[in-house]
Amino acid sequence: METPNEMRAKVVGKATEDADFRARLLSDPKGAIGQELGVTIPASLSVEVHEESGTAAHLILPPDSKLSDGDLQAVTGGFGLVTDHHRRELNW
Repeated sequence: METPNEMRAKVVGKATEDADFRARLLSDPKGAIGQELGVTIPASLSVEVHEESGTAAHLILPPDSKLSDGDLQAVTGGFGLVTDHHRRELNW
C-alpha cells in the first residue's frame, strides 16, 4: 500500500507531466485523484486543488485546536487508503 506522501507525489508528478490530467485535477479533483489512485473519495469529503503562481501564495493551517481528539485524528494524517476485499476508499 502506498503511503500518503507517495500518493501525493504520484498525483503531483502526473499533473506536472500531463497537461490534460492537470486540467482535470483543477476542474474535477475528486474524479482525477480517484481515477489516478484507483480509489473512491467519499461524497462527504471536499477536495480542493490550488495552482501556485508568481502572484499567489497558499497557506494551509492545521485544524482548530478546539476540535475533539477524534476530529483531529481524522484530519491530521493527510490522506491514506482504507481497503476491503472489494474496493479502495480514500480517507483524508
